[in-house]
Amino acid sequence: MTALIHPTAVIEDGAKFGRHVKVGPYCVIGADVRMGDGCELISHVVITGHTQLGNNNRVFPFSSIGQIPQDLKYRGEASEVIMGDNNQIRENVTINAGTEGGGMVTRIGNNNLLMAYAHIAHDCILGNGIVLANCATLAGHVEVDDDAIIGGLSAIQQFVRIGRLSMIGGMSGVTKDVAPFTLLAGGYRAGLSGLNIIGLKRHGFTLARIGILKEVYRLLLQEAGNREDRLLEAESLTPTDDADAHHLIAFIRAAKRGLMTHGRNARR
Repeated sequence: MTALIHPTAVIEDGAKFGRHVKVGPYCVIGADVRMGDGCELISHVVITGHTQLGNNNRVFPFSSIGQIPQDLKYRGEASEVIMGDNNQIRENVTINAGTEGGGMVTRIGNNNLLMAYAHIAHDCILGNGIVLANCATLAGHVEVDDDAIIGGLSAIQQFVRIGRLSMIGGMSGVTKDVAPFTLLAGGYRAGLSGLNIIGLKRHGFTLARIGILKEVYRLLLQEAGNREDRLLEAESLTPTDDADAHHLIAFIRAAKRGLMTHGRNARR
């Protein structure tokens, strides 16, 4: 079976499907759309533009993927949305194509859950195993690393990076980078509240590994002082074979928009 297409669906000439694809009632699929094996569009889904879906993606009603970006600088360039495998795109999710100023692609990895009304703007880059809760909103050029969780009604400002295994509480406003392995909450004036201990344990981190991350967190995200001096101190205290701690240090060193920091220091 190549594809099971409901008679009310509108498929433009040129669209290409893999095996065992299901397209439900009233879906609209553009000519430059490519879908891999096992994808399912439940109903009333619109996929347009230069959009590629990998295998076994499931898209729920009234979602829109591949529409032109909400960017006044966009001039009709043939930008893309590229999605990997095994993603769940829930009701009313919107995913916009990229722009010339952002690499021409919005990219989503594998095994992600985008809950109802989430928005992925132009040129965002999402890794794997990410959860965006209901109404989470990513502005343009946001990067979200593997296994991050973004709470409902949270808004992420353009060009912000969200680190691996971080967790952002609901209704948070995020205007600076969120370091890997951390917890952030507090509404519009959000700040870090420590490490994502539960998430780290669920991913097999030992107490010893977590202890080293705590020390790096204290030095770089909680204590005051010159950042370069603190980075050098953190590097000197971190075992050379601790890839996670060095990943945290490298993320902080690369921050260009500033960093969300701990509690009382969150506004710096």
